[in-house]
Amino acid sequence: MAKRIRKVTVPEIRSAPQAATPLVMITAYDFQQARQADAAGVDMVLVGDSLAMVVLGHEDTLSVTMDEMLHHVKAVRRGLSRALLVADMPYGSFHLGAEQAVANGLRMVKEGGAQAVKIEGARPRVIEALAGAEIPVMAHLGLTPQSLHRFGGFKVQGRGAEAREALLEAAEAMEQAGAFALVLECIPDQLATEVSARIKIPTIGIGAGAGCDGQVLVYHDLLGLEDRIAPRFARRYAQQGTQAREAIAAFVADVRAGRFPSPEECYGDPSVAANHEPVKLYG
Repeated sequence: MAKRIRKVTVPEIRSAPQAATPLVMITAYDFQQARQADAAGVDMVLVGDSLAMVVLGHEDTLSVTMDEMLHHVKAVRRGLSRALLVADMPYGSFHLGAEQAVANGLRMVKEGGAQAVKIEGARPRVIEALAGAEIPVMAHLGLTPQSLHRFGGFKVQGRGAEAREALLEAAEAMEQAGAFALVLECIPDQLATEVSARIKIPTIGIGAGAGCDGQVLVYHDLLGLEDRIAPRFARRYAQQGTQAREAIAAFVADVRAGRFPSPEECYGDPSVAANHEPVKLYG
């Protein structure tokens, strides 16, 4: 009998601040990426609206649509057996209010198979409505990329006494509204530590220092696939972009020099083969 896989749950994530082990989340956008993340042991996989930039080639996250997000959420769902699947609510999918947010949140759960959604910005009424519809919500404060025009670009947030107090109040409001976790992006590490100590739900940091209850990175940043931008907080654990270019260049060279395919990589005709053995497609 196959061993049953224990799946990560929302209540388990919510209680993480009482545990000794920090949470780990990574973004993923397709089946194979999800399988790799799941096998590596991450707690959560986020289908981020960063999809717009690292997969679809846009300059920011604002262009990605609900249908595009759902397409990738479904693919990631098929690749997960253990990690909790969180779907980003894209720009324009919740900005008109609670009714719109719930309708689109239900699509993420019912059509996409997500177990939770993520909402950018201090929107307690939207979070309350989603939680009331039994859609678990991960909140997101600090640098929220969907607000880049209001911020004037991708800039560190929470600096200065007034901004610090506003973020602390917003974090408490997100918890009270029913969020089960809170992403803190690009804020001073001392502020992230203070937020983590003040609220009971776990904080997930990205460019927010080591004082959070967990950390998240974008798949393409972690593996060195994205070379157009290099955030200070994104540690490269591999250089797969360079390796991919080198591999493709080697393929190009082999084809042009007549080295590919070799006889071992071709199929013979069984009707003229000496032993008449069946030809295998693979292997």
